[in-house]
Amino acid sequence: MKSNIYTRKGDSGMTSLATGERVRKDSLRLECYGTIDELNSHLGLLLAEVEEEAVRQRLVGIQNTLFVIGAVLASPGRNDTPCPITGNTIERLEHDIDATAEGLPAWRGFTLPGGCRAAAQAHVCRTVCRRAERRMLALQAVEDVQPQLLAYINRLSDYLYTLACNLNRISGTEEILWDKTIVV
Repeated sequence: MKSNIYTRKGDSGMTSLATGERVRKDSLRLECYGTIDELNSHLGLLLAEVEEEAVRQRLVGIQNTLFVIGAVLASPGRNDTPCPITGNTIERLEHDIDATAEGLPAWRGFTLPGGCRAAAQAHVCRTVCRRAERRMLALQAVEDVQPQLLAYINRLSDYLYTLACNLNRISGTEEILWDKTIVV
């Protein structure tokens, strides 16, 4: 039996949330989990550039967690269900940040995004992650967003920054520091 991926139900600019509720495709809630999906896709591209197996495993774990976050965001009004992102989830990510930062030089100033391809892609992931956080904060101003989701996304951007620095270190690529005196 053939299954079509297209349903034509979204042709009018509407789509269904996980609850079945129909909303406009440009709604703030869809913007939130759409940005999470975009981040997940960028992480997939980062995975194509990373060779270290431990980092690859961690990134796949983060991708799975982002699917969970997307599902929570696509299910408004289910506050009676415990948030699957817990303090332990956030603590594991903090541990990963600390472990990734080991061996990095002390902070010397703002770095320009770039370096080796993997680090440059990690910076793209970081900026998309920050956008996801901003969208989630905007949604939180008008609807309930579980605070653990925001905490996780905030830590994730820190992890991605640290990962970018570490990937540059591993590849032997020197980071370029921001020079505020240069204005072109």
